[in-house]
This record gives sequence, C-alpha cells and structure tokens, in this order.
Amino acid sequence: MRDLSRRRLLTGSGSLIGAGLLGGCEAPALSRLASPYDWSNGLTFAVQRWLQRHQPLVREFGSDAISAVFPTINTTDPDNPDYQRSKALGFSDWKLPVSGLVARPAAFSLAELKAMPARTQITLHSCEQGWSAIGGWTGVPLAHLLTHVGLKPEARFVVVRSVDGWWDSYDLFDALHPQTILAYGMNGGALPVAHGAPVRLRVERQLGYKSLKYISAIEAVERVDGLGKGRGSMVAELGFPWYAGI
Repeated sequence: MRDLSRRRLLTGSGSLIGAGLLGGCEAPALSRLASPYDWSNGLTFAVQRWLQRHQPLVREFGSDAISAVFPTINTTDPDNPDYQRSKALGFSDWKLPVSGLVARPAAFSLAELKAMPARTQITLHSCEQGWSAIGGWTGVPLAHLLTHVGLKPEARFVVVRSVDGWWDSYDLFDALHPQTILAYGMNGGALPVAHGAPVRLRVERQLGYKSLKYISAIEAVERVDGLGKGRGSMVAELGFPWYAGI
C-alpha cells in the first residue's frame, strides 16, 4: 500500500532525543512534562516505541485458545436514539464518515467495509482493570481505509469517536500497524452489540481502553492539542496515559 513505508509510519514527530527520550514519535501529553509521573510515562513511551521500531506483530493464537468468557465493561448497549434505530435495522443504514486531512472524504456502510480486504487475528486483550481474555477479530485494516481515502502528508494523528461520546487519538505508528483493524466480526460471527457492534477499533499493542467500541467517526488531523483539554483523548483527561502500550 502507498504510504506504508517505515519513514511514513514514523512521521508526525518532533524528535525527543534531545530530551533524553528516543525520537520518532510524539505523544500529545508529552508536550508538558511537568511532573515525575509525566517524565516516567514519557520514558516508557519512548522505550516501547524504540523496541517496536520494526513494527512487530503481537502474538496471535489458534482458535482453541479463544476464551470461553470475554467480559464486557462500560457501555454495552448505547442509549443513543440513532444507534438504537440503526440496531433495529440490523445496521443496514449505518455509515462511518472519514474526514479531515484526507484527499477523498467519504462515509462507508458496513457492507462497504466488509467488501474491503479483511484481516482475522486471534489476540490477547489486556484490560486496564486487571483481567485479560483472548478473542478472534475480523475487520478491515485501518491502514487500508486511510489509503483508500488518501491520507494527506500533513496528517499526523487519527482521531476516533464513538457513539457513546468517547474519543481517542492515535499517531500513525499505531494507526497504520497491520493489526490495527476496524473489527466487524468476533470469534467467527458478527460483532456482538455488547462488544461494540457494528464496528469497533482493535489496537492490539495497547491496553483495552484504546480499542474503542461503537465507532461513529474517524478524522485525520495534524494536531490534537486543540481537542478537549489537549491531552489527546477523553481517557487521558481522566488521568490515564494517552499511550497505553504493552
């Protein structure tokens, strides 16, 4: 795919080498390293990114490893009226708008996403609440969708929003990783409502809270410090790290 070179994956970053952090990427919250916690988080971010500089895949399992129980937490059935109406129609009217710094903004139906090249992966989900489970996910790689709409060179982050009001951002290092997918299937079937139907994000190299459910919009942007409180995500505004790499 165009724009998937290592150089492209590592764009979007002022170098952090001068600050004692390994360069190549940028976390929104690292622009204000004021406390020991911020410095610790920044160092962890930089070291993890250096270790992952060749874009390795996370471990994938066989189907026999899929967990019998995969917990559902937080929102499990959004009370948004538009969502409930779409759910009653089997999500046949659902559309995913992709906008911002792209050459060809568009809105994609579930059928259109399913017609794109798909990836299936069985991976370990690590929740910030202390539990883990293995699930199988099928969906279109986010990299393919961004290539399809023509990601512009100045784009450095991808902002993802969900039906229940949550939002997060991802730099291109994670957004273009092969295992970052927009999943519409789980364990061989359709994605259940409790797990984020019709489409959820899977960011396999980060903790579970980065894999947003109930995706409603995607936007490519150059900066995220003007969104919300400038920390890159809603969960970061609540005290969690923007970067949740594992």
